[in-house]
Amino acid sequence: MTDAMKRPEGLNLEEDSVVLDAKGLRAMAHPVRVQLVGLLRKYGPSTATRLAERLGVNSGTASYHLRQLGSAGFVEEDAERGNARERWWRSVHQMTELNDRELADREPEAILAFLQSVATTYTLRTQQTLNELQTMPRAWRDTFDMSDWALRLTPEEAVALRQELRAVISRYRRDTPEAAASAPEGAERVGVITQMLPELDAPAASSLPSGPQEEEGSPTS
Repeated sequence: MTDAMKRPEGLNLEEDSVVLDAKGLRAMAHPVRVQLVGLLRKYGPSTATRLAERLGVNSGTASYHLRQLGSAGFVEEDAERGNARERWWRSVHQMTELNDRELADREPEAILAFLQSVATTYTLRTQQTLNELQTMPRAWRDTFDMSDWALRLTPEEAVALRQELRAVISRYRRDTPEAAASAPEGAERVGVITQMLPELDAPAASSLPSGPQEEEGSPTS
């Protein structure tokens, strides 16, 4: 799921983006639903049976969650592909946004459930890439990166950093059906997942022991 969790500043979003309201938030507050929407956005229209196989769940479970997503407006039936025996579904949007700060105050439990579902999906995507890493062509294997840096920032600096990162990402080609058709030869889908994790339990400088300190290790890549 190449989803923006908040609207990237400076990035022109198209009409294929949905902004979560309270109803949509509750509909998406389940890891299976987040994954179903992500699969339909990545691979295109599919049936509950095929989606269930990808997720490792039974088709009844997938069908139930697809109906719930349909009621909330995230997916819809693909009438051109469906027939009396097979019901095809497609994603209505290509991006999900969560940018209503007041919604977090009104729906704290739903916000937490949704974000936990997204985090679960990101973990699964990372693990899938790791499982496939050794069989990838060398050129793509060399692009893989998992790094973390410990910074000490003010809230304002953290927001500025987030905006700068999104500005960099916005310069590159989004993966849409139109972009895929016109992309240069050799271009493949790349998932870029950013996380900014405040660690407020870290000791302050005044509470650290005095004396020489070892420099923190370099990022893991």
